Amino acid sequence: MSNARRWLIAAAALLLLVALAAYWATRPQRVSALVMRQIGSALGLEITAGGASQYELRGGPRLVLRDVVAREPGAKAPLLRAERIDVSVPWSTVRSRGANLDITRVELDAPVLDLAALQHWVSTRPESESRTPTLSKGLRVRDGRVLGDGWSVDAIALDVSRVLPDQRVDARVSGSLVDAPTRVPFALNLAMTKPANGAGLSAHGTVTLIQPERTLASRIKVSGPLHFGDGGVRIAPLRMSLASRLKQDELDLPFAFALNGTLRTDGANVALSPASLALRGDGLVPDLDARAAFAYTNTAALHLDGLLATWPDAWPALPPPIGQSDSPLPVVLDYAGPFDFSAIARLQLQRDDTRFDGRFRLPDVLAWIDGDPSPLPPLSGRATTPRLEIAGAILEGVDARFEDSALDTAP
Repeated sequence: MSNARRWLIAAAALLLLVALAAYWATRPQRVSALVMRQIGSALGLEITAGGASQYELRGGPRLVLRDVVAREPGAKAPLLRAERIDVSVPWSTVRSRGANLDITRVELDAPVLDLAALQHWVSTRPESESRTPTLSKGLRVRDGRVLGDGWSVDAIALDVSRVLPDQRVDARVSGSLVDAPTRVPFALNLAMTKPANGAGLSAHGTVTLIQPERTLASRIKVSGPLHFGDGGVRIAPLRMSLASRLKQDELDLPFAFALNGTLRTDGANVALSPASLALRGDGLVPDLDARAAFAYTNTAALHLDGLLATWPDAWPALPPPIGQSDSPLPVVLDYAGPFDFSAIARLQLQRDDTRFDGRFRLPDVLAWIDGDPSPLPPLSGRATTPRLEIAGAILEGVDARFEDSALDTAP
């Protein structure tokens, strides 16, 4: 073959490549559709993009998709919706056809993640797909939302600097947990020793519980090893400390709280058990050390078994001889109901030979302590003591019953 013929064939091939490149460059929708089909087929998802798409090749492939919807085939609820997804990858990922998961950067605008749909999809994926992708230039999420069963996390902003093997991962996250009428805005700085199962996790920042009648603002520190598996997350042991302030009507109560225990969650359900805790404060806040178990699945459940060091001076005074005793007070508390503690709780309290077993609602008791004119606290229950002094009279073998019509419902 002559040199002229070779040059002619080479020139024709080059012109063909230029023409193809020009053709695809003017049809980003075709490129995006092809990519989405390939990704969807690999992940077992149907992925569509309703808005205008674009892509670039300079510096490595970059694809921008708008109005994205991803769902399992046949599913009613999308797993993910997003106004915009911007993904950049290195050429090495393209050449490997996804065998490696190296990603340059991911940005998501207004993503909405359905937690139940996500959990179902994850349960169908083979274990071999549990690889952690790298993000050499990080991840950014703006105005994100996670949908749970009757609750959501709104206004999520997430910034991850980078995710590389065996290297520390730093992130900032903020948002608001909404479980009407409760809102919990948060802003946290997160760090992991490395992006791997069992790596150490730490977090610090602010968390505020807002309810119609009260606000609990806290500065929080959390640490512990993070484990993934069995469809959920476990931190064991979880170490947490809070510096908090509770405000309700005229009440303004600062206190400190520390906890050590095992946390398990699958997103919809949270369990903390076994756990030990310590509460310290002034005024109305008692000094308490206890063992506890907590669970949350649409409603909260709490069991606490501990010891009050003393009866706080700010609480209504106990009559003698109970009030003159220096003995600590064993206490058992059980509660099941809304997260705002508005349902009926059961309390067992003891000092020496004096015992109380009763029911109460925390908001009513706080209102009574804060100045309710009623001479008796809003309690139902039974108190027994071998000896009691009231207004100069000495009573022996006391067995007193308290009844509050608002507490007729069994605990």
